[in-house]
Amino acid sequence: MRYMTSEEIRQSFLDFFKSKDHTILPSASLIPNDPQLMFTVAGMVPFKPIFWGKIKPTYPRIATCQKCIRTVDIDNVGKTPRHQTFFEMLGNFSFGDYFKKEAIEWAWEYVTEVLKIPEEKLWVSVYKEDDEAYEIWKNEVGIAEKKIVKLGKEDNWWGPAGPTGPCGPDTEIFIDSGRKENCPDTENCSPACDCGRFLEFWNLVFTEYNQDEEGNLTLLHQKNIDTGLGLERLTAIMQGVETTFDTDIFLPLIEKIEDIHSIRYRSNPERDISIRVIADHARAVAFMIADGVLPSNEGRGYVLRRLLRRAVRHSSLLGNNRPFLHLLTEPLIKKMGSIYPELKNKGELIEQVVLKEEERFRDNLDRGTKRLWQIINTKGKLTGNDLFMLHDTYGFHVELVEEMLSGSNISIDKDGFVDLMLEQKERARAAAGNREYSAVSNFIKVLYEKFGGTRFIGYEMLETHSEIRAIIREESQAKELSTGEEGEIVFDKTVFYAEKGGQVSDVGIIETPSGVAEVQHVYIPHQDIFLHKIKVTKGTIKEGEQALLIVDAEKRKATARNHTATHLLHAVLRKTLGNHVKQSGSLVGPERLRFDFSHFAQLSSEEIAKIEESVNDAILFALPVTVEEKRLEEAKSEDVTALFEEKYGDKVRVVSISDFSKELCGGTHVGNTGEIGLFKIISESSVSAGVRRIEAITGKESMRYLRKLFTLTNTLKDILQVQEKQILEKTLFLMQEIKEKDKEIKKLKEKLLSGKSGANDHEFNIDGVKFFVRIVDDAPVELIRNTADVLMQRLGRGVVIIFNRQEDKAIFVVKVSSELTKRFNAGLIAKNIAKALGGGGGGRPDFAQAGGKEVSKIEEVVRSLEKYVRS
Repeated sequence: MRYMTSEEIRQSFLDFFKSKDHTILPSASLIPNDPQLMFTVAGMVPFKPIFWGKIKPTYPRIATCQKCIRTVDIDNVGKTPRHQTFFEMLGNFSFGDYFKKEAIEWAWEYVTEVLKIPEEKLWVSVYKEDDEAYEIWKNEVGIAEKKIVKLGKEDNWWGPAGPTGPCGPDTEIFIDSGRKENCPDTENCSPACDCGRFLEFWNLVFTEYNQDEEGNLTLLHQKNIDTGLGLERLTAIMQGVETTFDTDIFLPLIEKIEDIHSIRYRSNPERDISIRVIADHARAVAFMIADGVLPSNEGRGYVLRRLLRRAVRHSSLLGNNRPFLHLLTEPLIKKMGSIYPELKNKGELIEQVVLKEEERFRDNLDRGTKRLWQIINTKGKLTGNDLFMLHDTYGFHVELVEEMLSGSNISIDKDGFVDLMLEQKERARAAAGNREYSAVSNFIKVLYEKFGGTRFIGYEMLETHSEIRAIIREESQAKELSTGEEGEIVFDKTVFYAEKGGQVSDVGIIETPSGVAEVQHVYIPHQDIFLHKIKVTKGTIKEGEQALLIVDAEKRKATARNHTATHLLHAVLRKTLGNHVKQSGSLVGPERLRFDFSHFAQLSSEEIAKIEESVNDAILFALPVTVEEKRLEEAKSEDVTALFEEKYGDKVRVVSISDFSKELCGGTHVGNTGEIGLFKIISESSVSAGVRRIEAITGKESMRYLRKLFTLTNTLKDILQVQEKQILEKTLFLMQEIKEKDKEIKKLKEKLLSGKSGANDHEFNIDGVKFFVRIVDDAPVELIRNTADVLMQRLGRGVVIIFNRQEDKAIFVVKVSSELTKRFNAGLIAKNIAKALGGGGGGRPDFAQAGGKEVSKIEEVVRSLEKYVRS
């Protein structure tokens, strides 16, 4: 067995299986095209539809080195020799081609002849009921019976990768490390023993079954092979080191961590844990960002944020209080950029995202940690409210708190925290004004059972005749609605688009032989039954009548312009900013469009201009917009943009704008992009951390907007008496002139307020201390404070009180010489005076500000000032 670098091992595996007629494919993304999984957790994930038999394979034999993320054992990362969140999985796959015999024999050939691992060190395990695999190892490969261990389902059964899917028995290859110190029975030790002596490094899965949601197994139409050989684990074996962190895969990162923290690896066991956590999480974070994940508070973004913050906390444990994680991007790219070019291509993005997120978290880390221990020292525990506050105020994920308290006996109310988080989400949904249609009335369900759904034919036409199947008024059935009454109508078919997918519903009118009504809103409360919210404007609308349904064509067309524009905008954002951009929400109406998307920074004016210009270029080309209906699985296999968190039916609409954009979408669109007219961005803003929002207008709205700007420009030209190109220059000049005059006015007011004594000034002594009182009218508060300072300088030693009379309130300040604060407390004096004026306030012993509503009582208070001071 010779020393091999990780690059040599990776390439030798792919070359070996290429020699066995396997097609070598690059790694798929960490974001799987699979709504059941958050991340690609195994090499077989990209091929699940093939294993299921839903898609025919292009190649019968494939080999890959697949990027993977698993976080189920995150608490063990850094503490054990081999746990990682990000790892590479070498694998060879057969889709109905070869099966157990070839898979086992080739695995043995690669391990013993290519890697040259001594046969005497190798053991295998098989599923206890898999006699076929046992016989192949024994008779075909020639391994001694005692070195073939039969194990149960918990050890030698793989899958599915998710709640349902392909699975089957497996066989595993182990290497004997020779370590016997933890084994209670060294004579009979085998892979069945959990002492750690035997290390499993290759798992050959015989995918024969599909598991449904109830756990039932059915045979697949074709037998498949799926193997997983962990590169990090194999590299540790080939390099003769104890842990994966001691391999050439991690050492460049660890060396950089040593330099940043001025420490040495392998010099302190506790510090070593933190170093390993940082090295592991730095890899995971970088690869996740390269594949389009950005920090957020849910889903994949939550996992990314958790890993990043966990790394930052471990850096703090090593004594570092400055942003550092972005500095690990360079050695990572140097080590792995040639294998995974997305790291090189997204290097700048990775650094920017990591730096901004770390800066944001570090601002809160110290303060949050102090607050955490304040609570614990006071209460001895953490309630759900405490956890929610730490999460909401300081960004402390509950898992981070659990880790910080690991090893202690401090109790935390995690269930209470979860309840509060759910309440917050409900409040957010309510605040967003989302319609809640989940509580469907029994009447609607009965209607659906009786009539079925509403047939939507509005893609093809904007008018149709349809039967009124039911009328609903105040959640109960009605026979008719008269002039001025409101209700909801169910038709057998409709041309009115119902609100969904971010697009608002159509509006329009319905006409019957007996009446006319406005259609104000259309929605789908249950299955595919459409409810038309109407108001009768003339006559009577009756159940069972035939009605003419007429969509407001102008508003439908305006909405379609905006919807197609969002598709153009989405495509341009990804081309301009990067593939990390993902749609996070949208609103499409006739007046405007709103598009939320994942991005880590505010857009510059140059970026906004470039995006706007690119969208308008696509509009000017009048690109054709086509719509196709396809099976969902077929659409997923194509390069189609989709929100796979959304629920789609078996059939989906694929909206294509030439070769510019292709998305799954149920909305309405224009025939070609030239119909959109001018696209104008009117705002770009932040929605939340990592999510930006663009609002834009098209068509007639953009013309109205430009007309308004044109009118405003001409008005400014007339007012300023300049040419258009001089408006900005003249405005800036006038603003500067106003600022200078404001300064002069302020100085004059200060001079007047602090001038010589007048009729509204009062002076007296209390116990030998001088008191100076002045009453002024409608003065800025800042000037009153400054005036008190000036008058105190003039007085030298004593107390200054200034009352400021305003129309509906009185404001005053009290200033006391510092050497007199033990005798006269400004805060207490202000408090007593404020009570007399019907208000409140206070402050420091040497200065206080207060006020009240009783303006007319100022003179009376001044006359009785000695009483208020002494009390």
